[in-house]
Amino acid sequence: MNENEARIRKWRLLLGRESEERWKQYGSGTDKLLSDEDRLMDIALDAIYNADAYFSYGDGNSSGGMRGGRETSTISRWLGDIRSLFPPDLVKLVQGDAVERCGLKELLFEPELLDAAEPSVDLGSMLLLLKDQVPQQSKESARRFIQRIVEEIQRRLADDLRRSVTAACKRTEHTPIPSASGLDFKKTIRHGLRNYDAAKKRILPEKYYFFAKQQNNAAKYHIILDIDQSGSMGESVLYASVMSSILASLRTVKTNVVAFTTEVVDLSDKTEDPVELLFGFQLGGGTDINNSVKYCEKLIEEPKKTLFFLITDLMEGGNRAALMRRLAAMKEAGVRVIVLLAIADGGAPYYDEHNAKHIASLGIPCFACSPERLPELLETALKGGEMRQFEGDVRQAKKSVL
Repeated sequence: MNENEARIRKWRLLLGRESEERWKQYGSGTDKLLSDEDRLMDIALDAIYNADAYFSYGDGNSSGGMRGGRETSTISRWLGDIRSLFPPDLVKLVQGDAVERCGLKELLFEPELLDAAEPSVDLGSMLLLLKDQVPQQSKESARRFIQRIVEEIQRRLADDLRRSVTAACKRTEHTPIPSASGLDFKKTIRHGLRNYDAAKKRILPEKYYFFAKQQNNAAKYHIILDIDQSGSMGESVLYASVMSSILASLRTVKTNVVAFTTEVVDLSDKTEDPVELLFGFQLGGGTDINNSVKYCEKLIEEPKKTLFFLITDLMEGGNRAALMRRLAAMKEAGVRVIVLLAIADGGAPYYDEHNAKHIASLGIPCFACSPERLPELLETALKGGEMRQFEGDVRQAKKSVL
């Protein structure tokens, strides 16, 4: 691109899509001068600064934006995109303009309106993206709103998640040493049925069976959740955070939570409070999955007792070849590796198809999963079961009251 073309490209982005026809009149059409990133940047800015747009935003591939609404899921995607397209100081400026121009100020700057709003994963994702822009007087309302979403997810998933881990970690080894707390009721009753005393209506066991005491339940399984913080990950981050906190409360598993963009942040010390954990995420920005997997490799102590969840849209901005080698090596070492794809608008998965196919070819399960099936998925994974039953399960991925 010569100096003149570079100048035209700059002014075209500055003046917006409305100026395209004028450039053509001067014989300087700009279509060939804009890269894919330029076009995404153009659409992101057009959503706010186009004079005739109330709020418009496309998927980056269309020639025009989506008109006529302020769907929170769309705004969440937009907020994530501008974080990856612009430096932090410009992101704050554009987000501030978005709040002013799109009416978001009414929601975020008025605590009583946020307190009255219905819990929504989409809106929760947007709040996490905008958390640095929420004014001081609304911060507690924002936190309460996130807390309500967390409580609803916990209500739906907590008991099932705990049962799934208990079922996978249940004791199977027996010992002749008697122990009231270790009595295996089911096996004792099953073997004692033949000695049922009809007159006394009692089972008279010839032998009692006792579970062997587990010396180190906490180390029985190690679960690592490596979570992408890019703009498309809002819903997935909410569910993953709640899941992480529930798992961290169980003595039978050790849980690590890692968040990444181009940098890696270990949030394992925040798992006691899922809301605190969520506010530790910084949604939006670039993506270096390989770098995060490299960090997680250092956390693995016993590969065959480790379950590694990579939760991402697979839009790798780092070293793709190195990423594939690391995942393959992790699997070869005995780690149970599962890639959970981002869930986007309408419950459809949002991900890099090429990377997903490559990972699947390594024999690593790679799919989107309905939040309601996470307990079943976890139990199956801990038991080393077949994952195919979950593949393609995306139509119900957003079937939720949230």
